[in-house]
Amino acid sequence: MSLPVASVQLYTLAADFTADPHASLQRLAEIGLANVEAFDFVRRPELIRDALGAAGLSSPTGHAPLLSDELWTPDGSIPTPAPEVVFEAAATIGMQVVIDPYVPVERWVTADGVADIADRLNRAADVAATFGLQVGYHNHSQEFVASFDGETAYDRFIALTDERVKIELDLFWALAGGQDVPALVSKLGERLIAVHVKDGVVPSSNPFAPEAPAFSSDSLDQRHAGDGDVPLVAALAAGSESIRYAVIEYDNAPGDVFEDIAASLAFLREGGYAR
Repeated sequence: MSLPVASVQLYTLAADFTADPHASLQRLAEIGLANVEAFDFVRRPELIRDALGAAGLSSPTGHAPLLSDELWTPDGSIPTPAPEVVFEAAATIGMQVVIDPYVPVERWVTADGVADIADRLNRAADVAATFGLQVGYHNHSQEFVASFDGETAYDRFIALTDERVKIELDLFWALAGGQDVPALVSKLGERLIAVHVKDGVVPSSNPFAPEAPAFSSDSLDQRHAGDGDVPLVAALAAGSESIRYAVIEYDNAPGDVFEDIAASLAFLREGGYAR
């Protein structure tokens, strides 16, 4: 058994990265990170590749939409390119796994919708393989709204996707979806290659449920890893045989974003949960 490698999702420092990719990545390297998880990389793969190289960083995983014509986020919509374009950009950067970060709730509330999501990702895995890449999926909490014959939409999705499809579990959002997070980590087994290490005060009700009021990232009370509601230690222990990347992320960083990243990195390394 080896410890997962610490990483950080670049969405955490989106404003800083957009303003100065080279300087922000250099700051991450100075904090002690060797890996990041890229986002919004398809329109600028050469820039990101060069900035990573200058800072001595790698991006083994990255987020890009593979399953939607348009990617909705709480902070705005992003148009989606063809999968071949996504994978070519990922290969340029040196990525290994391209992870779809979000499929909207209305597609998770029917059995046919879940089957369509799984089928699309299975087909994307075929295309990714021609580029020497793998695909994966990253959850929020909308995947846990509906159930079919006692099985959550998320569990149905896992059952319908090919073993080649990798899973990245966002621990904060799984808890917001009402899940026993360590138990879910154990259930996912070897498919689970990455987790988002995210902590804070989890909303009392699922904010992605269809009847929930609108929300944005800045409404979330997120805190340094180990300082919130999420059972991070138990979850990481439950996935110790499979998790390769422990990816720090804040949807809403509580203070200076680089200090916040450093605090969560210290939690992971000083606790012996990641390297």
